[in-house]
Amino acid sequence: MMPRWRLIVWTLAAGLPFCVSPWFPAAASLGLALTFSVAATALIDLLLTPRLRDVEVFRDARAVLSVGARNPIVVLLRNRTSSPIVVTVHDEPPQPSRWEDLPFTVELPPQQRVAATYFLEPHQRGADQFGTLFLRLRSRWGFWTLQADRPQPQPVKIYPDIQSVRQVELLARQNRLAEAGVRLSRLRGRGSDFDRLREYRREDEYRNIDWKATARHQDLISREYVVERNQNLLLVLDTGRSMCNEFAGVTHFDRAMNAAMLLAYVALRQGDTVGLIAGDQTIRRWITPVRGRGGVERMIGQIYDLQPAYVATDYDLLVNQLRYRYRKRSLVVLLTHGIDELHLRSITDAMRRLRTPHLVLTALLQNVPLHDRMNTVPETDLEAFQVATAAEMVTAQHEQLLAVQKSGLLAIDCLPDQLSSRLISRYLDIKARHLL
Repeated sequence: MMPRWRLIVWTLAAGLPFCVSPWFPAAASLGLALTFSVAATALIDLLLTPRLRDVEVFRDARAVLSVGARNPIVVLLRNRTSSPIVVTVHDEPPQPSRWEDLPFTVELPPQQRVAATYFLEPHQRGADQFGTLFLRLRSRWGFWTLQADRPQPQPVKIYPDIQSVRQVELLARQNRLAEAGVRLSRLRGRGSDFDRLREYRREDEYRNIDWKATARHQDLISREYVVERNQNLLLVLDTGRSMCNEFAGVTHFDRAMNAAMLLAYVALRQGDTVGLIAGDQTIRRWITPVRGRGGVERMIGQIYDLQPAYVATDYDLLVNQLRYRYRKRSLVVLLTHGIDELHLRSITDAMRRLRTPHLVLTALLQNVPLHDRMNTVPETDLEAFQVATAAEMVTAQHEQLLAVQKSGLLAIDCLPDQLSSRLISRYLDIKARHLL
């Protein structure tokens, strides 16, 4: 219970007559009467205000949240009194994180239950927990602020962005993957296994038109066939120091993991087998290749608490372990961040050894501040020097990337927020061109 400014101001005003009582003795009696009146009014206000103990509060949050995504958290409140109450609610979410619509104020009708929602964006994966719910109530006449703490520890697991997986699944069912930034390649060749129905495209063959579905939808519908199934995809996650860089509060490693899980979902949906290896100076995780759409959940459950470390990555170790653990021809996708041209050269030298028997795709995350600096217009000599240096570094990395491609390795270089769509598009293009 805390006094509000109204009570403080009224108390000070009631005490003003005491300031002149040495010259006017009658003012002391007036000040005493006013002070008593304010105290009585404040006491009556406190007695007429409903108690927070009559307000039930419960947090309804999923046991699994997605890092870097807006997760809805529902707070349920119930007013057990016969008077309406206006309550301000604050929560103690997992840290580090960013939240929206918190604290919030909600009006509770008498004997009614109200649900309020705020959104939480965790910035770090792993096991964490919610803490205490804080309630604040203004008294009926505004003299007091009543507060209450409701400890509600709730353990929660913060996974990679599984909401994106669900979104891609929904778009895939509706044949709207292009809305997720995925570029669908033209399939060169025709499989024999029916996969799904979709809208007709100009490049489709007429014999693939499903006339019964066309008649039902009053629009041309084509049958889509599976070109290749039962192929292998191996994801290689770099957990070294280069992946500790952050963009918009999310590390490169988290974005790489989100993209890896989306790619794994698409590959499993295509009928392929997906495995994963993660490491830096040691092998941190190894997931034996899995099959089926439920494989994504199993993979996420094994790597959700994995964090990057400030150590140099031994790419030769990753290559040796990969060659030892899995010998079947696969599409090997390395997700990493190239710090400079020397770093890229070490990646290329190691990954080149996987060209037999594998097909290697290196996905590189761009340095966002470096590109932003390169594209700015300098206003001083110092800024001009910084822009020129940034441009020189980007040019050197681009030349090294061309060298990677000339060495027989596939490569993509993109901004962190474009990684998922670019990676999935490239995977579908590889499948369409029968490179595996």
